[in-house]
Amino acid sequence: LKALVSTGGRNVQASCDWLFSHVDDPFLDDPLPREYVLYLKPSGPLLNQLSNFWQQSRITCGKNKAHNIFPHITLCQFFMCADSKVDVLCEALQAVVGQWRGRFPSPLPLEFYSSSNFIGLFVEEKVAEVIKSFAADFATEAASKADVHVEPHKKQLHVTLAYHFQSNHLASLEQLAKGVDITLGCDWQAVLLSRDIRFANHETLRVMYPYVPQNDDELELVPGDFIFMSSTEQATASEGWVYGTSMSTGLSGLLPENYVNRADECDTWVLHGSLSFLNVTPPTDIRGAMGGIFLDPHLDGRFFDDPMPVDPNNLSALLESHTVVDFVYCSPSLRCVQTAYNILKGLQKDGKTKIRVEPGLFEWTKWVPGTSLPAWIPPADLAAANICVDTTYRPHIPVSKLAVSESYETYISRSFQVTREILSECNNLGNTVLIVAHASSLEACTRQIQGLTPQNSKDFVQVVRK
Repeated sequence: LKALVSTGGRNVQASCDWLFSHVDDPFLDDPLPREYVLYLKPSGPLLNQLSNFWQQSRITCGKNKAHNIFPHITLCQFFMCADSKVDVLCEALQAVVGQWRGRFPSPLPLEFYSSSNFIGLFVEEKVAEVIKSFAADFATEAASKADVHVEPHKKQLHVTLAYHFQSNHLASLEQLAKGVDITLGCDWQAVLLSRDIRFANHETLRVMYPYVPQNDDELELVPGDFIFMSSTEQATASEGWVYGTSMSTGLSGLLPENYVNRADECDTWVLHGSLSFLNVTPPTDIRGAMGGIFLDPHLDGRFFDDPMPVDPNNLSALLESHTVVDFVYCSPSLRCVQTAYNILKGLQKDGKTKIRVEPGLFEWTKWVPGTSLPAWIPPADLAAANICVDTTYRPHIPVSKLAVSESYETYISRSFQVTREILSECNNLGNTVLIVAHASSLEACTRQIQGLTPQNSKDFVQVVRK
C-alpha cells in the first residue's frame, strides 16, 4: 500500500521499483500516513502566462517563496489520509467534480493585488464563495466515504505570484506581474496531491552529480534524486557537507554540499488525481496521472526528468548569427526533446525541421535509478502534442538495444557509434547537424570523434561534475 500511494498508483511496476529501492529504508514499515492537499490548478493560455512569469521573475529577482509551489489556488488545508483510504478519497473527488460540472464559475474573475512583500491575483469575493462551496462539498464527501477530516480554506482565494522577496525587487516583480493577461481562457482543474509528512518542514535538494560513499556515514547520490534536509540535522554536519535523507531510498547520511542544488517544495509531491470542470467525460480512473515530479499531465512523467528546458526567448543571438540547422537528433528524455523544440522555435525553424528522436543518445543508464529504463513518450504522441518530431525516423540504436545499468565501456562505445553513424548519415551532404543530449554527452559523443582515446570512468565522472 505504501509503495502504491508513494508512486501515485501509476502501475505495479512503479510500485515494485519503489519497494525494491526502499528495501533498506528504516521507516519502510512506519504506518505514518501521507499528507494531502486539494488545489485548483490553471491550464491553457493562463497557465502559459503564469509559467512565463514564474520563470522571468526567478531569472530577474531570484527565487522567492512563491516558487516553491506551481501556480494554484488553495482549496483546503493539508490533511492526513490512511494509505488504505486513498482510492476511496480519489473516488470522492471524482464524484464531487462530476456534480459541479456546468456549475463551476468560468472564467474566474481575478484581481491584481500588491503589497510590500506579497503580489497575487485574488478571486472576486462572490465567486470565491461559490468555489468554497465546492471545497465544502468535497470535505463532506471525503468524511462520508473515506472517513477523512478535510478543513476547507477559509481565507481569501488567490494565486500567489511572489512572496517574501527583497524589497528592492518590488517594482520589477510588479511590472512582470502586470504583464500577465488575467482575461485569458483557462480550464481550472481540481488536483489532489500528497507529500511525506516527515519532511514537511525540510529543505528540498536535488542531486546534480553522482557520489560514491567513502565512509559508512555517507549517502550514495544518484543524479535526479531528491534529498530532504532539516535545519536541526544540518547543525551537526561539518562545513561543506549536508546531512539528509534520500527520497528514492529512504536512507540518511552525509553528502557533499556542492553535489546538490536547492529544489522546489512541490518537486517531491505525488499527484493522485487531476480533474477538469469543463471535460464532459470524466476519466475512468483519476489515479496515476503521474508520480514524483509534478509535470503537465500530457507530458511524460519520467520521475527524474528536469522540466526546465531552454527558453526560446534566450536564443536571439543564435538567430541573429544566421545559424543554419539541417538535421536535429535528440535523446528521448523529455527535457532534451523540449530543449530541441525550443531551439528550433528560437531559430524560427519550428515546423520546418523535424526532430529525430534517437535512444542511442540517452545518458549512461547506470545513472538511472530503479531497475528499469524510463518510459519515454513515443514520437507519435510527441507529434500529437504539436512537437515537430519525425515519426518515420528509424533509430540507429532502438530502445530495445539499451541495457539497464550498462557498463562504462558499453556507454562510451554506444555514444561513439551513434554519433559516428549520425554524422555519416548527414555530413556527406555538407549539412549542419544539431545533437541535443546530456551533460555527459559533451564528452562521450565527441572524444573519439576527435581521434582521442576514452578516459577512464573515474576521470569521466569528474569531467561531467564540472
